Amino acid sequence: VQLQASGGGLVQAGGSLRLSCVVSRSRFPINGMGWFRQAPGRQRELVAVIDTGSPIYYANSVTGRFTISVDNAKNTMYLQMNSLKPEDTAVYYCNKDPPLWGWGQGTQVTVSS
Repeated sequence: VQLQASGGGLVQAGGSLRLSCVVSRSRFPINGMGWFRQAPGRQRELVAVIDTGSPIYYANSVTGRFTISVDNAKNTMYLQMNSLKPEDTAVYYCNKDPPLWGWGQGTQVTVSS
C-alpha cells in the first residue's frame, strides 16, 4: 500500500484547506484510517480517525473545525480544515490507526498569524 498526502500550503489564520490522501495498491475500502500531524520539535499526534461502525474521532484541539471523510470510489480520504490556527502548523500524514504502513512525505500546512 502507498499513501500520498497532498493539499497543504500556507494560509492565514482563519483560513481553510482540504487535504487529500490517495491510498494506492489496496484491495480494500478505506476504513480505520486517520490523519496525523507532527509539528517541529513535537511528537506525531493523531488528529482524526474514520472507522465504519465507530464514531468518528477528532482530537479535542480540532473538534468543530476539522472534518474527515472518505470517497472509496476515488480511494481517497480527506481532511477539511476550517478556522485554521497557527498551532495547526505541522506536517500532516495519513495512515491506518494504529499506523501500519510507511508514512510517506506528508503534506506541510503552515498557518500564519
